[in-house]
Amino acid sequence: MIFALILLVLLGFSMLSNFGHYASNLMRGKPVSARASGPRLEEVLTEDNEAFDKIAVIDIAGIITSRTSEQGGYNMVDIIRAQLKRADDDNRVKAVIIKVDSPGGEVLASDEIYRAISDFQTKARVHKPVVASMGNLAASGGYYVSAPCQWIVANDLTITGSIGVIMHSWNYRGLMNKVGLQPDTYKSGKFKDMLSGEREPSEVPPEEREMVQSLINETYNKFKTAVADGRKRAQQANKGKGRALDPQWTDYADGRVLSGSRAYELGFVDQLGNFDDAVAQARTLGGISSANLIEYHQRYELSDFLRIFGKSESRVVKVDLGMDAPKLQAGQLYFLSPTFAN
Repeated sequence: MIFALILLVLLGFSMLSNFGHYASNLMRGKPVSARASGPRLEEVLTEDNEAFDKIAVIDIAGIITSRTSEQGGYNMVDIIRAQLKRADDDNRVKAVIIKVDSPGGEVLASDEIYRAISDFQTKARVHKPVVASMGNLAASGGYYVSAPCQWIVANDLTITGSIGVIMHSWNYRGLMNKVGLQPDTYKSGKFKDMLSGEREPSEVPPEEREMVQSLINETYNKFKTAVADGRKRAQQANKGKGRALDPQWTDYADGRVLSGSRAYELGFVDQLGNFDDAVAQARTLGGISSANLIEYHQRYELSDFLRIFGKSESRVVKVDLGMDAPKLQAGQLYFLSPTFAN
């Protein structure tokens, strides 16, 4: 009976939510029979300044990943793209703030978010500036996704920089030798077992090490190009305002982390300040005097809750360390701060 009551309550909430969106679509003149693709989002007012115009705030927090969420079936890239699209479609949204608090993450996911932010500013129906507001941490991939923004605000104590690429693997051949385990490998080519941890380090041919390092260097050059292009476009859009990259900035793009104040000196960020300063700059760039702050939250329907109820009970014991450690996959490239890569 209790379970049935819970289902009835959830069903009631789902019906009310669907009716609300049905009525909203009717008022906007949208076809009510069409089901929008992508994450289901709802607008949430986070700061009411009794203004007509809006500033959309989008969070990029934690490890940047393309892994699909268990709830909703969408990944971080999908959700950020959908949020930017909502901001583009809403004529009352005059600017966007990207709140970044991330040590970085997967190379491809970081690049997809970079492209989404860049395209939003260059291909939108009406130009809407994007301001990056860096929190405690915006390093490696966290800086990569900030680079395309028209204006970057960081606290002087923000940890940023860490421009570089890392690939992580393990060599466990020594352990195998201790327990008497001998690998028996058949392969179609000389390099088919690249990055295998079963081989003695002396068995890895120099050509293989050169190929892996070449891949790292290629991705690293992509990172530097993204930074240079993003900061150059920002200077052009801001008509010389803000900070230009220091002529020797590449000397500091060697994986080292930087404080917000040092990043400001080198031109990696435009302004030192907090989130309120980012909001003020978004109003200035958007050409408005006042605006309400909004967020787009993912909306779940009854089917999403039923999926949660249908899962078997997990018997894995977790220790809460206050954060989720990144699950680095062997052989995958990451834009990740070295503090979180070990």
